[in-house]
Amino acid sequence: MKSKLITGLSLLGLLFIFILQNATIVDIKFLFWTFSMSRALMIFLVLAVGVLLGMFLASMIIDAGDKAADEDDDLEE
Repeated sequence: MKSKLITGLSLLGLLFIFILQNATIVDIKFLFWTFSMSRALMIFLVLAVGVLLGMFLASMIIDAGDKAADEDDDLEE
C-alpha cells in the first residue's frame, strides 16, 4: 500500500514539474484555424488522441481476427 502511495506521489510530482517547464503558450496552426494553448496541454491532448486512436484500431484488428476465426470454424464444419 505504501509503495503505491509513494509511486503515485512521485508521478504527481513529475507531472507538476512537467507542467511548470512547459507552461509556454504556443500557437498551433491547422488548416485554416489557429489555436493558442500551453505546450503541456497540447502534449496531453495529442497523447490522449493517440491513445484513443490506438485503442480503437486495436479493437478493430482484434474484431477482424475474431471474425476470420469464426469464418474458418464455419468452413471446417
